Amino acid sequence: MTIPRATLPALLCLLCGAMPAAAGPYMSAEEFDAYTRGKTFYYGSNGAPYGAEEYLDNRRVRWSFLDGECQEGEWYQEGEMICFTYETHPDPQCWSFERGSRGLIARFENDPALTELYEVEQSDEPLYCKGPDVGV
Repeated sequence: MTIPRATLPALLCLLCGAMPAAAGPYMSAEEFDAYTRGKTFYYGSNGAPYGAEEYLDNRRVRWSFLDGECQEGEWYQEGEMICFTYETHPDPQCWSFERGSRGLIARFENDPALTELYEVEQSDEPLYCKGPDVGV
């Protein structure tokens, strides 16, 4: 299949819009907290939705893979990384965060070959979480 030459610029623009722009230096805990606190961020990876995290006071977070199931957790700075622990995953998951021209870019354990997430949207609305399972 060949793509008409006139279509290529539009296709390239669409692809570029899904990818994060070049970023700057790593964010400190203070910068990260000031940028995220009180907001819910929706993240993408490789052009697809990945998950969302609500950033609460006192470095607390609420994460979801957009399925309505949420995990409570907290974050802290370790070196240049921001590390997260969750009630169901107590082992730290550390990320480097940078601010690009389109928002946050997060790299798992500072290794770009591993998971890279980018901010797709941020909201002042809380994260949607289903309530606890209730049985009869």
